[in-house]
Amino acid sequence: MARIAGVDLPTNKRGLIGLTYIYGIGRSRSTKILEKAGVDVSTRVKDWNDEELSNIRAIINGGEFKVEGALRSEVQMDIKRLMDIGCYRGIRHRNSLPLRGQRTKNNSRTRKGKRKTVANKKKA
Repeated sequence: MARIAGVDLPTNKRGLIGLTYIYGIGRSRSTKILEKAGVDVSTRVKDWNDEELSNIRAIINGGEFKVEGALRSEVQMDIKRLMDIGCYRGIRHRNSLPLRGQRTKNNSRTRKGKRKTVANKKKA
């Protein structure tokens, strides 16, 4: 089993897809990493030999770009900074509302959470 940056990569997937299980690595970065390491993109993770695996590990852990914990903490710090300075995006983060201009009257249930029903007052 291949373990890179603290993540167990799925063995039956192609290398291109397997690397995307690491936070901060998508398809394009995965392709660049595999090309740099000299590994075929379509080779399955279980078929990587020790030398290929160590090359991939060296590229990812080489500090060329942030992945996993370092990237997660940087993103959290960016969000905290926005909230501290009180800009529009920071306020939307603080109120758990969508921050990229979406409508909130009907949609955005994922961001707002479960519906909170407000009852009408009964007439006497």
